[in-house]
Amino acid sequence: MEQYLKVKVHAGEKKNELVEKSADTFEVWVKAPAEQGRANEAVRTLLAAHLNVAENKLSLIKGATSPSKIFLKR
Repeated sequence: MEQYLKVKVHAGEKKNELVEKSADTFEVWVKAPAEQGRANEAVRTLLAAHLNVAENKLSLIKGATSPSKIFLKR
């Protein structure tokens, strides 16, 4: 079942943290800087671990250069 996940990202923070606001909304803080896709990959890794799915099941479909992102979970 496909599901869209809304994610608000804070890059370049002191620690990695994920807060689930609702079933499909998350706020994520990552150490990785927002350059060359590093923060996006860090967010995908944290999100996959939290949801107990493989990273390749999560695709960033909107917001690659924005703090507000939408991931598709397959």
